[in-house]
Amino acid sequence: MPSHAESAFRTHTRGWVLYGCQLSADTMAKAAIVILAGNESHADYGRLANALEAAKEFAETEGDEVELIFDGAGTQWIPELEDEESDYHELYRAVRDDAAVCDYCSGAFGVEDAVADAGLVTLDDYDGHPSVRSLVDDDYEIITF
Repeated sequence: MPSHAESAFRTHTRGWVLYGCQLSADTMAKAAIVILAGNESHADYGRLANALEAAKEFAETEGDEVELIFDGAGTQWIPELEDEESDYHELYRAVRDDAAVCDYCSGAFGVEDAVADAGLVTLDDYDGHPSVRSLVDDDYEIITF
């Protein structure tokens, strides 16, 4: 059985799926990780943890670009993540510099003060929301949780 490094893999590149091809070290990935899940269930906490871990992996990989966007009900995470007692605070701190929040949704979900207090960037590019089209146009892969 091949090692993890030797295993065949697949990647999506502009509509093509490449199997078993190794990208060169100078190839960078661009990912926009969008957290839409609220904070009401155990499953939502799982989505949050997976989103933060994925963002951290991109942030730690030299040459990669990552945008972490809290949108919709996902904006409700900000007060909890900013709390140093949160189980996810340290993981969040590792990717906080790459985070932004939907302006409209932070108001709709009543967390605009927490977002402002945290000093996070708010996005209002398209009707008060982040522009997903702009991210796609900039060659970001959109990954939602």
